[in-house]
Amino acid sequence: MAPNDPKSGGGFFASLASSISNLGSAMTKSVNGLVGYEGLEVINPEGSTEDAAEEANRGRWKQEDRDGYWKMMQKYIGSDVTSMVTLPVIIFEPMTMLQKMAELMEYSHLLDLADQTEDPYMRMVYASSWAISVYYAFQRTWKPFNPILGETYEMANYNGVNFISEQVSHHPPMSAGHAENEHFTYDCTSKLKTKFLGNSIDVYPVGRTRVTLKRDGVVLDLVPPLTKVHNLIFGRTWVDSPGEMIMTNLTTGDKVVLYFQPCGWFGSGRYEVDGYVYNASEEPKILMTGKWNESMSYQPCDGEGEPLPGTELKEVWKLADVPKDDKYQYTHFAHKINSFDTAPKKLLPSDSRLRPDRYALEMGDMSKSGNEKSSLEEKQRAEKRTREEKSQSFAPKWFDITEEVTPTPWGDLEVYQFNGKYLEHREAADSSEDNTDPKSIQFHPWQFQDLST
Repeated sequence: MAPNDPKSGGGFFASLASSISNLGSAMTKSVNGLVGYEGLEVINPEGSTEDAAEEANRGRWKQEDRDGYWKMMQKYIGSDVTSMVTLPVIIFEPMTMLQKMAELMEYSHLLDLADQTEDPYMRMVYASSWAISVYYAFQRTWKPFNPILGETYEMANYNGVNFISEQVSHHPPMSAGHAENEHFTYDCTSKLKTKFLGNSIDVYPVGRTRVTLKRDGVVLDLVPPLTKVHNLIFGRTWVDSPGEMIMTNLTTGDKVVLYFQPCGWFGSGRYEVDGYVYNASEEPKILMTGKWNESMSYQPCDGEGEPLPGTELKEVWKLADVPKDDKYQYTHFAHKINSFDTAPKKLLPSDSRLRPDRYALEMGDMSKSGNEKSSLEEKQRAEKRTREEKSQSFAPKWFDITEEVTPTPWGDLEVYQFNGKYLEHREAADSSEDNTDPKSIQFHPWQFQDLST
């Protein structure tokens, strides 16, 4: 059985797929072209589903604004709009991409279990379930802020995990992240590539994610599926990630291939994930099934992918309780990421929590958020001019670019590696007597002080 065909085993997944459907309200009619969008639903951070006219009365997405924005965006159809378009803060959430990277750490205990188990196939069950666990958070339809070049995000000692991420490139936008505890290290270089399709956008995760399990030195490589955002301008916005997720044990050759079902008519198939853990000879050993917004389960299987007699389906991961009617559909962990409760002592002034535009949006002041966002973007341009005048190039502080260029399904990627300097900084900061209130620190990711225009 080929690992890229997780359903060829037959009966089990066929019967499972036919018995599960989702008839919720998340799926509405998609809009193509310039007509037929009047009165359709639009996303609302308060969690309701008023139509466009009611939203306009509340001051959100006024019809003339929507029409104007649509006319502006038409010229970008078919293009990568990752950094070429200035977007209104009305579509943003009060979080940056650097913080969003940290959301993978919510269920990091699964990586602890992967490190502790002696079963090589259960190791892959735990690790791949960890990779799936973040998709509930990734379904949010709000756009995170693009980080300023040199911006960072720190998370200290959350369940024993320390996390640091940094914006290492502006064009193209690239971020690097590192996390570590006693059981694993996590390293990621991320470069998003997009394709604007009119009322939807495809997001290609051109990145490299590696997890090293410390006990045996096992290295795991993750290739996620692309993400599709539907009804960007007209209609109720929703997110889907159809396709394959592949996690490979680079040490042994074992791998997991999980298929994310695309959303069908009336929401059928949405959220469903199924696939197998394979050994190095591409023989199925464990079947996995579930929904990325609820839970994942596993069961030993035979060479044809059928459940072994006398075994049962066991749950390996379940979504934790989430806040009800949350303004931005945040999890409890997302709120912790945004708070200073997870901040280390002597927070870096480049930290995302300190961004004035992000904080203004969190406080509900969209006008101030928009002004602060424009101001930060102008300062970023001024800092670039200063660098050019000094004939100096930007260099990240906590990550170094390597000579490695790794291929991905969506293009080549320049790889950054954690240089360890942050550990020295954190040790010195933790031992200092500086008890400055982090909320009083002014946001400052710049390498040069002169930001005059």
